[in-house]
Amino acid sequence: MASNNYYCSLEQAYNFKKDEQQTVGHLVSLTIGTSAFTADHTLTNPVGYAAVTVAGTIASWSWDGGYANPIYLDCNISTTNQTATSVLTQTNLSNTVVVLAFNIYQFDPVNKVYYLACTTTSTPLNGFVFKSGGSLSLAMDVQNDPTVPSPLNYRLSIGVMPQPSQQIINFAVSNSQKFSKQWGVTVPG
Repeated sequence: MASNNYYCSLEQAYNFKKDEQQTVGHLVSLTIGTSAFTADHTLTNPVGYAAVTVAGTIASWSWDGGYANPIYLDCNISTTNQTATSVLTQTNLSNTVVVLAFNIYQFDPVNKVYYLACTTTSTPLNGFVFKSGGSLSLAMDVQNDPTVPSPLNYRLSIGVMPQPSQQIINFAVSNSQKFSKQWGVTVPG
């Protein structure tokens, strides 16, 4: 399977400019265990330019493309979400269930419009915090990211493994060329 990697502009996400065509990522929602992140970032949706409220901005997103491969996500979140996540990373995180939704937008230079390049659409993905070598793939910066000084935002890094069910991630390589890939495998119970 082909891998998928997106590197998004935090500057364009927080301070959207119509005359710049950089990749933008929105962390629509995220829940880790029983902690649901607050949707407290009001940003511009590049498709139609409407205001949207999201849980954070995506700096990078990667997946090797295999059904059981983890998704790795670096995103910037608010002070409120950073505080809650810091508590999770410093305590015994016994509930590692993750529910997340995201939209990554790229610019189509032929049709001169932004399009959804990678998305969960209206169905969030269900997974677990990835565990490798006894350590959870969950890290929270304690210092704010200076890339965008206002509002204060902090880098969260997380790896997410799929729950044992078939899920769909939607992709596109232009405004008109779209496809889906399976993430996770249904295991009979």
